[in-house]
Amino acid sequence: MQKLEIQFFMGIDVQIKRGCPFLILDNKASCLSSGWLNGDSNNEICKDLIRVINEFEKKGIENLAIGIDSPRIPLSSPRHHYWDGNRGHWRSRRMGEKGYGRHCEVILKALNLANPQWTPTGENCPEWMQLGFSLFDCLRKREGVFEVFPSASYSILKGRSTPKVTIDFSNFVPGPKDMIDACVSAITVLEFIKGRGCEVGGGDDLGKIILPGLLGVGDTHPVFRWPDK
Repeated sequence: MQKLEIQFFMGIDVQIKRGCPFLILDNKASCLSSGWLNGDSNNEICKDLIRVINEFEKKGIENLAIGIDSPRIPLSSPRHHYWDGNRGHWRSRRMGEKGYGRHCEVILKALNLANPQWTPTGENCPEWMQLGFSLFDCLRKREGVFEVFPSASYSILKGRSTPKVTIDFSNFVPGPKDMIDACVSAITVLEFIKGRGCEVGGGDDLGKIILPGLLGVGDTHPVFRWPDK
């Protein structure tokens, strides 16, 4: 990623009812632009995203790194193992447990960073996740597209006075909290690209989540080792 010399960072918060807010930060964490992706279908919203990216690239905002607040892909089948936080090890799935959730989500929950909306198998995914899958798919040929989780980013940033972000409120209506999540998504990407963050998961080959800081636990923590491998 550093070879791209990325100077611009976009965060997208995936929404169904209000459209998807996006916010773009420059290399100094100042807001260059924000807005809302709209359309009557997932395909139209994806086309709107490509339109926005193309417009910014024509203005010289190139090598844009993008963070999307959504799972990248659904489960193809239920997972076989659950994390036992009390005993600090993986256990087999019990009867009645759905087996939803990806490795990256399990890690965030195990480390008390967030309460994930567990990604289910494809046929059980809610509309907003399906839109997220479509957004990732339409950007599949681009480098620098990441999955983010603002709730976990807030936990990582708690108590920190940096990074400082400069924003304006011109496009916060109709969803101020959603736009803030888009902003945190963008700063998460910036911090990760600058080498101050980390990524978790991926043991199940279902994607990783990036974070805007380090975890404070060693790489040998057993939750990082996916039991199927």
